[in-house]
Amino acid sequence: MAHISAVVPLYNEENCLDELYRRLSAALAAINPDYEIVLIDDGSRDRTWEGVAAIAGRDRRVRGLRLSRNFGQHYCITAGLDICDAEWVVIMDGDLQDRPEEIAKLYARAQEGFDVVLAQRGRRRHPLPARISSWLFSRVFNYLTGLRRDERVGTFRIVSRRVVENTRRMREQLRFLGGMLEWLGFPTTKLPVEHAPRAGGGSGYSFRKRWALARDAIVAYSDKPLRLTVRFGFLLAALSAAYGVYVIIRALSRRVPVAGWSSLIVSLFFLGGIIIAILGIVGIYLERTFAETKRRPLYIVRDRLNIAASDEEAQ
Repeated sequence: MAHISAVVPLYNEENCLDELYRRLSAALAAINPDYEIVLIDDGSRDRTWEGVAAIAGRDRRVRGLRLSRNFGQHYCITAGLDICDAEWVVIMDGDLQDRPEEIAKLYARAQEGFDVVLAQRGRRRHPLPARISSWLFSRVFNYLTGLRRDERVGTFRIVSRRVVENTRRMREQLRFLGGMLEWLGFPTTKLPVEHAPRAGGGSGYSFRKRWALARDAIVAYSDKPLRLTVRFGFLLAALSAAYGVYVIIRALSRRVPVAGWSSLIVSLFFLGGIIIAILGIVGIYLERTFAETKRRPLYIVRDRLNIAASDEEAQ
């Protein structure tokens, strides 16, 4: 077992792969020469895997996994955690916005008795739309789940061996690393780090992917949307009853005829839309429940480097 390991998901990172390896290996060696690097290619469309193969060919401490397609960052990280073998595991992005030089600070803080140390980014280098969407996601996620997600905290963190082992036991299809680690409940702290500009290329998280992640995370960690729809339904019923009483009293006391076909049609369409939306929310939960019952593997490995098949945990 190595002392420290780095799990790095990759997606179209061929331009920065060599620099990532150079800086990451130097940062880990400075902590302990007994280290390993786990690089997971999440179905890249460029020559990322060829780069991983070249690095792994000259350094046995680099272990490579190539997934059969793009499964998503959190599934990619799961694959890395399943095969990493170290007392401490660093999880970070491969675009060098997470600076390898900051690992020593995270490691030193972890030695103070923390199982999870989250890297809290100071001045963020993401484009403004990405920062706004991240802020909105955090606010909505925190409200609907009751968890405490900090938009300044991303993938970058260090976790202990017992955190990794317990995370491996969580095989649900809906994967959200931050929520999973918070649910485990091990001692956690945050540490401010410097956030670097992207080394090259664009973000793999489009607005559509961010929305999909938000939806899946909320469904996985909360039933609050269902409870809110129930409350909203009772509220509409109470308002409708109150308005009905008002109309009857007005008609009887002032002898005003009950009219307003236009308002009636608008109300019907409004209530119909609300009912369809509520059914849609219920349908999302049912679809996710159905997905869990299939018991499909979380990811499929296409190729591996410096990894024996027996080293991989059951998916």
